Amino acid sequence: MAIEIIPRQNDGGKSDNSYSVNCNSKPDAIDLYKRSVEKLLDVNNWEEISKGIIKAAFNLCDKFGNEVDRPPQEEDYFKIDIPGPGSVNGEGYDWVQVENIITENDPVNDTDQISIKVRPASCPLNSKESIAHFFSDSSTSTFLIKREKTVVTAEIHGRNEKPNHQSENTVEVIRNKVAATGAMLSFSDFQWKQLAIGFLS
Repeated sequence: MAIEIIPRQNDGGKSDNSYSVNCNSKPDAIDLYKRSVEKLLDVNNWEEISKGIIKAAFNLCDKFGNEVDRPPQEEDYFKIDIPGPGSVNGEGYDWVQVENIITENDPVNDTDQISIKVRPASCPLNSKESIAHFFSDSSTSTFLIKREKTVVTAEIHGRNEKPNHQSENTVEVIRNKVAATGAMLSFSDFQWKQLAIGFLS
């Protein structure tokens, strides 16, 4: 069965941000695609890659929560420091786990593609099982770079985005609702758009 790269939208909010560059030739497009993939896989530098004023800092961590400097792997985590109060359950950070990384090459249609799908997760640094993110674990984010002939595109898709109420801490629940509502009201769209532009810059 084929893995869903971008999950179906069933409930809650959604977001779609993309940016494309039409290159002068196929070699130029292949070169841009390769450079963009390198940026996609350099999670620790996403804050610098993003050109937005309002930023979040991303750190890649292994499945035990240790910070690492390498391309992401399935079961890794992104430790995210968003503007404002951090997650109590997440030791001050929001956490997502890498669900899958899919690379596709189609010579017949002259296309290349790589995607990373992440989902809100509990913090690997403590024993708390509660989701350490302002969105619930029904939500996903998919980061994608693709080349179609001479056109290279960066896409970021959010699906089934709902506030995370899974906490016994009242302050945490309020914080999650405020952050999630802001994100669903397109507060985060500007940043995702700038990150997509940054991948292709």
